[in-house]
Amino acid sequence: MKPIPFQVGDVTIGNGELFLIAGPCVIESEAHAIKIAEVVKGVARSLNLPYIFKASYDKANRTSIGSFRGLGMDEGLRILRKIQQEVGVPVLTDVHEIANVERVADAVDVIQIPAFLCRQTDLLLTAAKTGRAVNIKKGQFAAPWDMEHAVEKCRATANPKILLTERGATFGYNNLVVDMRSLPIMRKFAPVVFDATHSVQLPSASGEKGNAASGGQPEFIPVLARAAVAAGVDGIFLEVHDNPQEAKSDGANALDLKLLRGVLAQLLAIHKAVQ
Repeated sequence: MKPIPFQVGDVTIGNGELFLIAGPCVIESEAHAIKIAEVVKGVARSLNLPYIFKASYDKANRTSIGSFRGLGMDEGLRILRKIQQEVGVPVLTDVHEIANVERVADAVDVIQIPAFLCRQTDLLLTAAKTGRAVNIKKGQFAAPWDMEHAVEKCRATANPKILLTERGATFGYNNLVVDMRSLPIMRKFAPVVFDATHSVQLPSASGEKGNAASGGQPEFIPVLARAAVAAGVDGIFLEVHDNPQEAKSDGANALDLKLLRGVLAQLLAIHKAVQ
């Protein structure tokens, strides 16, 4: 299979140009989500970098039962639709259950399949049948060449708008590593995105007993992002927050919003040099 370029709103994916997927891990409030979307859009536009907003309406795979999951489907999808229409950017969110796919597809431009669910055939097929672009996150347990099967499942529905995202591989307990070889391997099957923030996550490695949470090493976000762009990717995925210490989900591995412009400028310079 060869990567097939396609459009998501005004963003062209797979044509050799770099694009950005960025936003908070979870929708914390309407005002906060819109603020992040507007700030990132402004930064991306100033750098001539195509941009897709991302945020989850429900984080169904949180470590602890008491962890914040989001505002729920009704409110979350309403906010995503508002960002799409009023901020004027394509939007992405993840879906965990087949029953929710149709409603999600009505509200967003890209349906994301979470890493833990990348082999769930019926979820992949249902998402692809909507005709929306489908971003499949490579499972922490999956080999890069195995992701060809996930792409084939989606393309069996005649939907060519498929992309893959690398987010690190499990390395022992509570740790992830990134094998940069995975990027050119998966790029043979579909356009590839590198998730530079989940790749520095330390899964379930923080918090107190009975209330576990994931930690992270955000200082390595720019390092890994630079390496991925040099290795050759189509897009960069970043979870960003204006106050990571107070984020309701994944703040430990989020990029501080004030650092975004500098990181993106470096990535674009590397991308230009590689091209």
